[in-house]
Amino acid sequence: MNDTKTMRLQKYIADCGVTSRRKAEELMTMGKVTVNGKKVTELGVKVDPHNDVVMVNGEVIDLMSVDHMYLVLNKPRGYITTVTDPEGRKTVMDLVPQIKSRIFPVGRLDYLSEGLLLMTNDGDFANLIMHPKFEVIKTYEVKVFGKITETLLQKLRRGIVAHDGLLKPKSVRVVEVLPGKTWIEFRLNEGKNREIRRLCEACGLTIDKLRRVAIGALSIDGVKPGEWRFLTKAELYKLIGINKDGTRAKVSVNYVSPKKTVDLLKKSQKYQKEAKLADSKEFQRYRKDQYFKTLEEQKEARIKREEEKRLKEEANVNFVVSKGRAHQKKLDQRMK
Repeated sequence: MNDTKTMRLQKYIADCGVTSRRKAEELMTMGKVTVNGKKVTELGVKVDPHNDVVMVNGEVIDLMSVDHMYLVLNKPRGYITTVTDPEGRKTVMDLVPQIKSRIFPVGRLDYLSEGLLLMTNDGDFANLIMHPKFEVIKTYEVKVFGKITETLLQKLRRGIVAHDGLLKPKSVRVVEVLPGKTWIEFRLNEGKNREIRRLCEACGLTIDKLRRVAIGALSIDGVKPGEWRFLTKAELYKLIGINKDGTRAKVSVNYVSPKKTVDLLKKSQKYQKEAKLADSKEFQRYRKDQYFKTLEEQKEARIKREEEKRLKEEANVNFVVSKGRAHQKKLDQRMK
């Protein structure tokens, strides 16, 4: 092979739009990739895009026939951010059935999270924008149970030390106060695995909703949950703050939220007089590990209440009917 024409196998797989480069490496080590009929598990292997036949999961892939596409999806809750799920749960692929080309999600949003998710078949692009060296700001809005105080806000801003390093947001502010819950905006420039959830739990907070609203200056404004829109690669680079040559733009671009910072002293006194503090242990039953159990318990309690109400109403009706019959019987006896 002429090295000027060759490229690493995992990069070739990613560029063909099969998956990201990291996932491609996993496929290789699992023995699901062949080159010219031979199984390849070594990560250093190179291929010639013009002459070698590469197969992934038994299907031939061809870089020469790939048209790259890019779309931004507003992911709803209840979807797995994977191409397939062995447990049969809904994945984000179910939201883009019109797309016939093989695409995959860039990065992750967990099952209960929602918001902005990029999807593409450009593995190099996916690898580039997820690289921590660019420090692209990701903006999230998080609704927590209870009342946030300035003390709790400062704890979130200081961050925590975890097994994978310091979890410290770029910024944290309150953007909306509800009678029993509070919306907080987090801005991150690293985005470690489940960073916001781990940070909130370490500070005693319980998340009700978590949504990503922006990556750089790219936002989901105008895109309804479950819907998506196409973008060009040039548009994405500009909105995320990356130059066409793959370098970081000198001037960073960030999402400007229309929501103003809430004055906790004024708003909390008006809306949250009776609300419990956000770090109350009472809210922990709504955390991810207990969430579905709590929902099931609430469902059972609701069914029980409805059944008791129905029985009570039925008893009242029977009582009225019985009383009416007794009254009619007395009238009938008098008539005799």
